[in-house]
Amino acid sequence: MANDPSILIVDDEIQMRRLLKSTLEKEGYKITLAENGDDAVRISESSRFDLMILDLGLPDMDGVAVLKKLRTWVRYPIIILSARTDEQDIITALDEGANDYLTKPFRGGELIARVRTALRTYNSALQKSPVFSFGSLVVDLERYTVSKNDLPVKLTPTEFSLLSLFIRNAGKVLTHNFILQQVWGPKFEGESQYTRVYLGQLRKKLEDDPNNPTLFLTESGIGYRLNVDNGETDDRIE
Repeated sequence: MANDPSILIVDDEIQMRRLLKSTLEKEGYKITLAENGDDAVRISESSRFDLMILDLGLPDMDGVAVLKKLRTWVRYPIIILSARTDEQDIITALDEGANDYLTKPFRGGELIARVRTALRTYNSALQKSPVFSFGSLVVDLERYTVSKNDLPVKLTPTEFSLLSLFIRNAGKVLTHNFILQQVWGPKFEGESQYTRVYLGQLRKKLEDDPNNPTLFLTESGIGYRLNVDNGETDDRIE
């Protein structure tokens, strides 16, 4: 069914992927599989899911690193399913944005219950999703939707991450390095051309006149600011 929740399973063990796929498909979920962190990131950039099940012991990068990268744009629930039972591993994963943590071996019924709970909580939160509006521009951060003049605007994951950062810091001056660290990571500090290029793309898609922007303002020598003098937010975003 087209409305069946979609789940991305990330695990390097083929038998585990098959077991999870079989268990969850019996409950009506649509399943996509990934066997390493790079695949998880790549697939997440091009497709939207309702939930992810993520293993920590991946062959190419640690699952926590994958989690941190995904959380720059992914807002749907992520459940960790791992053989690591150390309390600090669990705390670290939860601190980095995991919604739940289940250890291997696990019971199929418990996994299904955790998935249902995570989806129910997430869908409930969507009902009061923060929505930002500025004139004809409307952005729903949780549903990943952007419209201008009542027409949908397609943004890349990076463009949406940048837009989300501005909205969450509406009215504040954001330095070049702060933007780079939040959107691209600490290794990109000093690479201000990334911000210029992507902000230019946002202006072309979202400003009435990209050459005379009134939404994304440049603070000379410092960074940029989202001008919200005439904007509205349905909920305060912390």
